[in-house]
Amino acid sequence: MSGRRFFRTIQVKLVIIYLLLILVAMQLIGVYFISTVKASLTDNFTTNLKEQADILSKLAAKELSEKPNSDSETDTNSTEDLSLVVRNLFSISGTEVQVLDGNGRVVATSLQVPESYIGKKNTSLAVSRALTGISDNEEEIIDENGIRKKVIALPVTYNDNDKVVGAVYMVASMDNLYDTVNRVNQIFFSGTIIALGLTGILGILLAHTITSPIQGLTRQAAAVADGKFDLQVPVLGDDEIGRLSLAFNDMTIRLKEALSVNEEENEKLASILSNMSDGVIAADENGKVIVWNRRSQEMLDVRTCEGCNLPDLLGMPEQKFQELQMGREQTVILSRGDDEDAGSDDAEGVLRVTFTPIHRRDKGITGTIAVLQDVTEQEKLEQSRRQFVANVSHELRTPLTTIKSYAEALNDGALDERELSERFVGVIRNETERMIRLVTDLLHLSRLDSNQAPLRRRKTNVHEMLDEVADRFSFQLRQKSIRAAIVVDRDLKSAWLDRDQIDQVLDNLISNAIKYTLESGSIELSAHKQDTATIAISVKDTGIGIPKKDLSRIFDRFYRVDKARSRNMGGTGLGLSIAREIVKAHGGTVSLKSELNVGTTVTFTLPALQGEGETA
Repeated sequence: MSGRRFFRTIQVKLVIIYLLLILVAMQLIGVYFISTVKASLTDNFTTNLKEQADILSKLAAKELSEKPNSDSETDTNSTEDLSLVVRNLFSISGTEVQVLDGNGRVVATSLQVPESYIGKKNTSLAVSRALTGISDNEEEIIDENGIRKKVIALPVTYNDNDKVVGAVYMVASMDNLYDTVNRVNQIFFSGTIIALGLTGILGILLAHTITSPIQGLTRQAAAVADGKFDLQVPVLGDDEIGRLSLAFNDMTIRLKEALSVNEEENEKLASILSNMSDGVIAADENGKVIVWNRRSQEMLDVRTCEGCNLPDLLGMPEQKFQELQMGREQTVILSRGDDEDAGSDDAEGVLRVTFTPIHRRDKGITGTIAVLQDVTEQEKLEQSRRQFVANVSHELRTPLTTIKSYAEALNDGALDERELSERFVGVIRNETERMIRLVTDLLHLSRLDSNQAPLRRRKTNVHEMLDEVADRFSFQLRQKSIRAAIVVDRDLKSAWLDRDQIDQVLDNLISNAIKYTLESGSIELSAHKQDTATIAISVKDTGIGIPKKDLSRIFDRFYRVDKARSRNMGGTGLGLSIAREIVKAHGGTVSLKSELNVGTTVTFTLPALQGEGETA
């Protein structure tokens, strides 16, 4: 794999391209040059042979033209002279030369042993063509020893009448010529090898000058991909690669700035999402959650939203989600609660979810942003307001109806009967007093809610305060034979509090304890230090208790466990609410424990302060 990758590098490719170009060029030049040299040598060789044959034909023309008319002695002498000339001229070059008469018989030869050839007839095609007067007779042959030879045959004519009187036959070896060509080939091959070697070295150097900046760019690109923007690519020239390096450095700087801005914006967005009081969830076009904040997890009570489907996460039907996603509806109210505590109002949560589709140019809707707002408290306040209005209306309507009925009865004649009229007037007076108490409690609650009931703290003896409360209700206690006990820690002497308002709290608690405690029961008032800065005061009775399902709402305004009996006992349903608001104004808390048919214990805590807030 590494070898294959090496051959794919630009440097190797450039070197190979250079080598191939040089090789192809050298081959083309070599083919042309060697073929030209070979043709030139062959032409020179052939021309030289023809010139020699032409000279020899002129020398032999006279002797061959006189041969038929001469005697035998003269013929013999002329033949020997011609053979001597031939041997002297062509013995050095190694060319075989034959002089033939008109019948094709060998008259003279350049061979050292002429006896075997003299007088024999040469039957070659070239000789036959030459004897017929054809001058262009040449060919290349390869003998039995594998030697390439050149064959030339020229006719010998006499000048008087151009009669062919014989022929000159020459066979010359071409080994020297081809040896020369082979040496030229070897020289050219060696030159090609040397040229390729030098080209390879130069190609490597040249390719390195090109690939080295590219490698630098590659390393810088890898560093940029890893988030390293401080390195710069060296600019080695003003060529294309140099301008590319400048552009890359400029791009790196701009990319760094863009990423810094992007990171800053992302951090701002993440900070905004993390600190929003509303939950934010973003989903893609398929409803898969891609972005969310911590508040949305808290609202939906999930560990993570990663990979979740938004409709499943919000607990809504898919069709409803699609309608919201398409923008047909924008807001939906979701109620979430624990199944185990479905009957408890505190366990329920109300979320207002606002959907906003994400639009992208040329792609339509590509996602949805859901903003979650916890409107549980708002809904509770709204419900409390509606219930408060209904309760006030009901509480006022009942005595008003009673007063109206008895007033009409008096008007219709009951006023004339003294006993009956006195009873009717008593009922009207009681109902009026009940309305006055209700309005007084409402005004007190209103002042507490609007912080218009300032605390007048003063140093108060706790034991003395509890004794006075028990004395105020001694008549009611004796009427029902209820035993009252007061228990105060020895180290608890006094506390800084608003005596009048705490007396009202204790009066409400003792009054309720007496109302709902059967005859011969008991009530215990106790006070102790909860810690160095807090005291706890408790009212414990052995009354009928409160059902468990009503404990969570016992401090709500106008809430009664047994509405009919409470109303008959003269209660307005606001006593515990007023007590809670007074204790909260002091900076304390109220808690209630009760068991049906066993008893109830109400405990409230107060800070033990001195003066402007020093610990008692």
